[in-house]
Amino acid sequence: MSLELNNATLTYPDGDETVTALDDVSLKVESGELAAVVGPSGSGKSSLLAVASTLIRPDSGQVVIGGTDTTGLHPRELAVLRLHRIGIVFQQPNLIGSLTAVEQLMVTEHMRAQPLRKARTTAMETLAAVGLIGKEHRRAHQLSGGERQRVNIARALSGRPDALLVDEPTAALDHDRGAQVVDLLSEATRTFSVATLMVTHDTEFLGSAEQVWKMRDGRLGAAAPA
Repeated sequence: MSLELNNATLTYPDGDETVTALDDVSLKVESGELAAVVGPSGSGKSSLLAVASTLIRPDSGQVVIGGTDTTGLHPRELAVLRLHRIGIVFQQPNLIGSLTAVEQLMVTEHMRAQPLRKARTTAMETLAAVGLIGKEHRRAHQLSGGERQRVNIARALSGRPDALLVDEPTAALDHDRGAQVVDLLSEATRTFSVATLMVTHDTEFLGSAEQVWKMRDGRLGAAAPA
């Protein structure tokens, strides 16, 4: 399974002008591979994630998730695809304060109509994979920033998606915790055989990525070794 964008272009109006957020962008991330897109604020990284996650439909081009061309899918079909086949790691974990770590994942599994026992089993297995066994019954305020980000990653992986999209995972973390989170993403990518695309402005933690692209003004530079 893979994540693939083919000649994706996205524009939006800005007053009397039109801004090109994505300019004929093509990339492919294979299952079990971590790829990174780096670039400054305003370069198009957020637009890239929005299109890759099917939250925004491009003006032209294709988004292919696990072999499924999403171009002609109805919005309801896209919502189902996102729920079952795409995991999104947001920049801020946005955990529900009243829920424990395991309950954060079980809520998502409930949305997938999983029985309670299976939802708990899946949640515990996923938390174990991100190093949080022993802390599964702690609420958000009882977890460190790095641990909350691990719950965020586990929640995105709990549905065993084809593609994992990661938005600035180190932005709110210090150097050591940031390095740990990127190492975890690399390990989880292999463990769950997911195609992972991470966008970041931080070039310090790219050693774990199999592919690195540079983005500027909506254009994606040629892939280069990390």
